[in-house]
Formats: sequence, C-alpha cells, structure tokens
Amino acid sequence: MLEVREERGVVVARAGHETIRIEAWGPDAVRVRTTLGSEIVDSPASALLEPSPSGAEIQINDGSARLRNGELVVELAEIAVAAGEPFPPRIRFLRPNGEVLLSEAVPHFSSPAQRRYVPAAGDGFRCEVTFDPHDDERFYGLGQHQHGLLDQKGAVIDLVQRNTEVSIPFALSSRGYGLLWNMPGVGRVEFGANRTRWVADSAQQIDYWVTAARVPADIVRTYVRATGLPPRMPEWGTGFWQCKLRYRTQEELLEVAREYKRRGLPLSVIVIDYFHWSMQGDWRFDPAEWPDPQAMVDELRELGVELMVSIWPTVNPKSRNYEEMERRGLLIDSTCGLPLHLTFWDKGDDIGHTFVRYYDATNPQARRFVWDQVSEGYGRYGIRAFWLDACEPEMRPEDPGRNLLYLGKGDAVQSVYPREHARGFAEGLQAEGEEPLLLCRSAWAGSQRYGAAVWSGDIASTFEAFADQIPAGLNIAISGIPWWTTDIGGFHGGDPRTDYFRELVVRWFQFAVFCPIFRLHGIREPGELRGAVQTGAANEAWSFGDEAYGIISELLALRERLRPYVAAQMDTASGSGMPPLRALFLEFPDDPETWTISDEFLFGPDILVAPVTSYGARERRVYLPSGASWLDGWSGEPVERTGWIDARAPLDRIPVYLRQGGALASLAR
Repeated sequence: MLEVREERGVVVARAGHETIRIEAWGPDAVRVRTTLGSEIVDSPASALLEPSPSGAEIQINDGSARLRNGELVVELAEIAVAAGEPFPPRIRFLRPNGEVLLSEAVPHFSSPAQRRYVPAAGDGFRCEVTFDPHDDERFYGLGQHQHGLLDQKGAVIDLVQRNTEVSIPFALSSRGYGLLWNMPGVGRVEFGANRTRWVADSAQQIDYWVTAARVPADIVRTYVRATGLPPRMPEWGTGFWQCKLRYRTQEELLEVAREYKRRGLPLSVIVIDYFHWSMQGDWRFDPAEWPDPQAMVDELRELGVELMVSIWPTVNPKSRNYEEMERRGLLIDSTCGLPLHLTFWDKGDDIGHTFVRYYDATNPQARRFVWDQVSEGYGRYGIRAFWLDACEPEMRPEDPGRNLLYLGKGDAVQSVYPREHARGFAEGLQAEGEEPLLLCRSAWAGSQRYGAAVWSGDIASTFEAFADQIPAGLNIAISGIPWWTTDIGGFHGGDPRTDYFRELVVRWFQFAVFCPIFRLHGIREPGELRGAVQTGAANEAWSFGDEAYGIISELLALRERLRPYVAAQMDTASGSGMPPLRALFLEFPDDPETWTISDEFLFGPDILVAPVTSYGARERRVYLPSGASWLDGWSGEPVERTGWIDARAPLDRIPVYLRQGGALASLAR
C-alpha cells in the first residue's frame, strides 16, 4: 500500500521498504530520490546546487500524488497488478496540458520492477531505473565521447571516466526534457528501442533530476543554472594557445614565444607540458631545466603571453610529499592489495617506469594540501593558468571498486574526481583574486562552475578522428561545459613531413579558430616518444610547410579579429549557461533537419561553420537552417536560399556563413 504525505513542499511516499522523495528543484524542474535504506541522504558529491523556493503545487490523493513546478508535472501512483505482488508505484513526468514527456516503464508481471535495487559489495546497491522508449526520441549530451554520434538513440554509454571519454550523465531529449543522473559512480545508460535504462553499479539511493521546456536552449540554460554557471573567462583565454609535447627547457620555450613575436603572429598562451617537474608529486620546476622561472614569466608577460603549466594529480613514492600525504590519508587507498594506481615514467627512475598513486581530490584537506604545494611551486612566480592532465583519474587496470576515497568507494563516487580536482584549484585561485581557467582532460556534472575547460584528450591524428570531434564538442556543450577544445592536428601519429598531415592540420585549424578555445598541441613524429626525456618534432604555426603556414597565419589573424565576438559568447555562457559551441537545433529547433546534422555547428548565434573532414575534399554539402537569412562568411554576399547547398571548400577556405543582421557582416579583413 502506498502511503503519501506532504512535508514542507516535498512529496514523501513509502511503499513497502522503499522511500520516495520528490521535490521541486529550480524552475520547471524536480529532483527524485528513492532508497531501500532508512532515509534519503544529501550527498556531498551531488552536482546540484541548492534551489531557491519554487512555489510548487502539490495534490495528495488516496495512493497517489501530483506535483506541478512551472512547466513540469510529476505524478506518483500505484500500478494496477492482475496477480501476484504489487509493483512499486510509478513516476511520470508531464507537461501541464497532460502530454507525457517521460514515464517509468510498467514491468512485465514476472520481471523486476522499474526501479531495481540489487545488493552490491558492502552495504550498497546496484540501482536501475527503466523508462518507456519512444521511436522518434533523440538524445544529446552525455559528456564527450568518440563514437561520432550526435544523436545517441540506440547507443549504450558507459558512465565512467576515461582518456578521451568524459562522462557527464545529463541527457537532453527531443521530447522536451532533460535528465541528470545525479550519481557519480560507475554505470551506464542504454537508449534502446525497447527501453531506456539508467544504471549505477554501486549506490545508497537513486537520485536524478528532470527539467522541461518548450525549446532545447532553455533546457540547457536551466540545467547549467542548477549545476552552476561558469565564471567569467579571463581575456587571455580567448586568443591562440601554443603547445606541444614537449618543450624541455626554459630557453627552448622562450625562443618559441620570441619567434611568434618576431614573425608578428598573435600568441596569448604558451604551455609547459609534463616532466618539467623534479618528480611527480613534488609540484615544482626541475631547476636543471627551468633555472629561473620568474625571469621566464616576466619575459612572457612583456610579450603579452600567459604561461600555463601542466599539473598531474599523481604522487611518486619517492617524492618529497609522499610520506606526509600517506600519513595524513590524502592519497586514494585500496580496499584490497597495494594502492598502486599507474605505472608511468618519471624523473630519476633507472628502470624507466615507477608505480605512482593519485591524491584524493574528494578530500578537502587533500585539495588544500595540493593547492598549497602548487601555489608555492608555481604561483609564487605569478603563474595562474594550470593544465590539469590525467584527471579522470587514469588508472590501470580500470577497477574503481577497489579504490577507497574520502567520499566512498570508487565504483560509487569516482566519476566526480575531475570536478573535485578542478574545485581545489578554482577555490585556491579565487582566494587569491584570480579568475580560474583550468584545462582539464575530464569533467563531471558541475565542473563548469570551477572554470573547467575540457579538451578531447589523446586522439589520433587522422581525418576520421577529426570528424568525431565535432559531435563530441557539441554534446559536451549541451552537457554544461561551455569551454572546450581539441589538440589541433590530433595528439599522436601525426608526421608534419607528409602531405596528409599538412592538409589535416590546415583543416583542423580552420575548425579550431571557431572553437571556444583555440589551441595547438600534439606529439609529432619523428621524435623521442618514450620516457621522461620525450619530445616530438616541431609543432609551431610554421612547422607544416609554406602553403600551410600561409593559411594558418591568416587564421591566427582571423581569431584576433574575432576575439571581441568570442569574449561576448563567453560572457553569455557565464551569465546564462548558453554555450558558444551550439548544435544547430539549439538555435533552430523548429527546423526538423537541424536535429540530425552532426558535422556543422554554430559558434555563438551568428556564425555557422561547416568543417571539411575528408582528405582531398574541395567541396561539401552544407545545410543552412530556415528561420534566418545567411551571408557568405568570406565575401559578405547574401546566400539566396536556405536548405541544402553545395559549397566550395578550397584548401584555404571552409564553408562559413553569417546570420544576416547579426553581429558580423564578413570575416574578411
């Protein structure tokens, strides 16, 4: 028998051993939590900020409840059963007019219930929720994945952090709702033809959040506000970032910055990659290679260049901080066996590899300890830009269930690690009066509120990998991360001596100039590709031949002209949650074709970009959405019609179109 009551504006129900809590959580949104435990708990890992009062309307009837919060109605009611034990009550989400948006499935009479709790190791459960499918439904978001899909209907998505795979469990549905699976453990989501199922491998309770709106952009805005708006992007972040794996010495890096200035090329950021340190876990420069960091920072500032430094969350047992961190419980531990997380190269290891451990970013004391070391090792020189690499955390073998963190076992909480890692740096920077901009290889829901800028990880230097980055970037933008980038040219396998790679890097630059962050990186061949001494071939704007250099130089100048527009889009993101990188349907939801196009995007409201992602291609089909008139971006001439057109794409140009009456009339000088 279902027992339902209202407690201070919250629906609380009890059915057998299950407790259900449904409450308004922000405008047009609700949070649902259910458990077989004694009570609902507030998890510190939750992505959701505390909501403001909503004024939700609640009706309690015999064995049922109805909560309305703006554009969203939630109904809780018992399921009629012909024979046998009754099922747990079903939850449905509707518009005020009665249109069903999302509904828990009615199980087969002999199958498990729609909310399932299977005992897991320890005192937790493997939790599942199953919803009714819809053939015409499309799903977007879910973080960043390399499957090449924009619409993920039909896909099974692992909810786990991996290099290049960023798990943010927020899905935007074409039916007019968004769902955040507010559970940071390992799991999966299945968007099948016969069911939609969300799974958490280890949890104390089920916890998810749903919002509804008539247009998809409003769903994104509401979700970002619920999980935290990003801070304002620093002005230096909108220009060009130069990086390679890796600059080995202070003089080598400075000479690259000087050469950009000698050539009259714009440069905003230059990056020091890993192994600049004395040892993993020391969080300071190796003085043999970086003898005068203050002089380096000062010279770069005079050139108008910000210095970014790579930080890894790994600690070598030989490092100066390891003993104290282990004694104070600041490292991730293990439920069984030795707590060794990754074998990797490091300075001073004769055998070439060593075992390292990860610090526990879910522990506030550990975050403070690491920030204090970073502030002393780098901040003392005025360095305020940090690259948080390997922050999934990347562990081998992948076995989260054996990891023990401050917030719980890894299989229940580990996906939140990159967010909490960024949090420690953001809070440290903000306490010193700085605006955080952190380049991160992973993220979870809410990472954006800590200034996390995500890049797509160690992808291959191929046209196929390049093509996959477009839907990857569009989906992570929908998932709340407005600051996103890639390694221009891909990370590994690129040889600047080949025609293939030279064309690839040109096409990638043409895409990246219209990305939120404009950044060149990669390990180029030939080079020393192993060990702590590794470095690749040259990877600067002039490293890919004369023809490519001429095109890249123009693109660098174009980005400089676009920086006021870029800054305006960043301000929009920090003010409303609307990302700069936009799938076409976010601006043109009434045009059905826009929901299917994964190889074009809008940069802000006014620039439509159609990258060329095939080797040797000199034209491509482009879709111009109805609902706007368009100008050719390069000539400024009006395009006579909307819909599908055949566009020229010589090597020095990709198709770009400007919304007529928008902020820009032409991209030309």
